[in-house]
Amino acid sequence: MSNSAKKIALGVSLIAVLIAAWVSVVRRTDDALVVYCAHDLIFAEEILHDFEKETGIKVIIVGDTEATKSLGLVQRLIREKNNPKCDLFWNNQVLGTIDLAEQGLLQPYKGSGYERIPSQFKDPEGLWTGFAGRMRVWIYNNETVTGDEQAIVEQFETGDLSRMAIAMPIYGTTLSHFSILWQDLGEKGMKAWFEDLQQRGCKIVPGNSTVKNLVAEGVCDIGWTDSDDFFVGLDDGADVSMLPIRANGKTICLPNSVAIIRGTKKQEDAARLMDYLLSEKIELALAKSAARQIPLGPFESGDLPDDVKPLAEWAKESVDVTQFSQSRNECLKWLESELLEQNPVAPLGE
Repeated sequence: MSNSAKKIALGVSLIAVLIAAWVSVVRRTDDALVVYCAHDLIFAEEILHDFEKETGIKVIIVGDTEATKSLGLVQRLIREKNNPKCDLFWNNQVLGTIDLAEQGLLQPYKGSGYERIPSQFKDPEGLWTGFAGRMRVWIYNNETVTGDEQAIVEQFETGDLSRMAIAMPIYGTTLSHFSILWQDLGEKGMKAWFEDLQQRGCKIVPGNSTVKNLVAEGVCDIGWTDSDDFFVGLDDGADVSMLPIRANGKTICLPNSVAIIRGTKKQEDAARLMDYLLSEKIELALAKSAARQIPLGPFESGDLPDDVKPLAEWAKESVDVTQFSQSRNECLKWLESELLEQNPVAPLGE
């Protein structure tokens, strides 16, 4: 065989190998369950990989940027409404998931996992179900803040806030928090409250992790963040404490949520994963993780880490998170015009 013929044969063989590899990748993708996941992948990937091992169901995990991971994936699902790419959505909060339900993007499912979750953390029609919550909390520096919960709240309501920080409220759990306040205060009251907050010097920073850092380092005395961010600071050795934030007397427990996307061709596999995520086993695994997330369904109290026990009690007093979808949309529209147009800060984290 001539050299040119050998080159042609080699080229054909190479093309054949590439085509076979491409077909293999496509086949694996077609066989797999596609999961859009806004939860921190450092925790989510291990759980989803364990599901793969236990069931033999292949999972493709699609995350998003740390900055806008919950809002970004919600917007992506809306864009894909007529040609869905996702089978199951694991969101790290719930109000964006409720928005998807109201737009007709979710497939109802009430399985064993749904049944164990309290009604205040799930859709009555089974369009989505919450699990593994985190609290909205005050984080404060023990070296610079003294006094009890009442003293801290009184300072927030009337005093100087130049040493307080909150996350940019366009995204994530801070958006959920602001949506709850919007419903409590009304549009006029909320706008006046936020203007007063800024006039008294409260810092608006890229994300909850930034709030935690500022308080841990003593740059700020107090801030609003999530319980999982608080524990990151505590585990890093920061001298910080936390208290639950209350809205109209209620605590704010914001669960993860899981939903099956309408139009999926993998309904059975998606349902198996949904029940898996909503199980006592996974809720306890997330409670024992560095995030210390709060089981919402029944569990053996002896299995709960000491750090999570007070959070579980606070969660019993939480607002009903199913009630704030309309206020979220109204609040988000206002915040986008109020903050993004005037101060387009790119957030760094939830």
